[in-house]
Amino acid sequence: MTPEFSRPHRLDQIGAGENRIHIEASDTERAALARRFDLQAIYRLVADYALRRDAAGVIVATGTLEGAVIQSCIASGEPVPAAIAERFSIRFLPAPHADTPDEVELDSDDCDTVFYTGGAVDLGDAAAETLALALDPFPRSPAAEIALREAGVLREEELRPVTGLSGLADLLKKG
Repeated sequence: MTPEFSRPHRLDQIGAGENRIHIEASDTERAALARRFDLQAIYRLVADYALRRDAAGVIVATGTLEGAVIQSCIASGEPVPAAIAERFSIRFLPAPHADTPDEVELDSDDCDTVFYTGGAVDLGDAAAETLALALDPFPRSPAAEIALREAGVLREEELRPVTGLSGLADLLKKG
C-alpha cells in the first residue's frame, strides 16, 4: 500500500553534510490522511527536515512539524480544533532481513526509529506518523462534560475509593 502522503528521498542524495528539505501535504493528501487517522479535517501539514548520516551510516532526520487539524470530541463528537507544533528526531534504519529474529530489542533511543526498504526513505509518511503521535488521544469540546454527565459517567472526584473489602461490605448490607 502506498502511503497517502509519500515523499521519497533517495539515500544516494544524502552526502556527508546536512540536507534541508521542506515538504507540505496537498489538499488531496490531507483529506486521505484525515480518513486514515479518523480526523474531521487536516487543514495544514508541513515538515522541515535536516537529514544527515551519522558515524554508523544511519540516516538521522531532525526538524519540525506543524499542522492544523479538527478532531472529534470523545464525548459529544463535536469538532475540536488543534494546532500541532512538534520537534522530532527520527532514525531511519534498513528493514531487518527475513532471517532476522521476529523479536527486536529496542531501547529508549530506538523509539523514533523508522525502517525502510530499497534506496529511499519516505519523509512524507514519517511526517504523517509524527502528526498522528502528536494528536490528543482524548480530545474534548466544551460540551464534553455535559455529554459525559448525561451518559452517567462520574467525575474522578465523585468516585468513592475502592478497597479489597468494599464489595463484601455492600453484599453484607443486602443480606
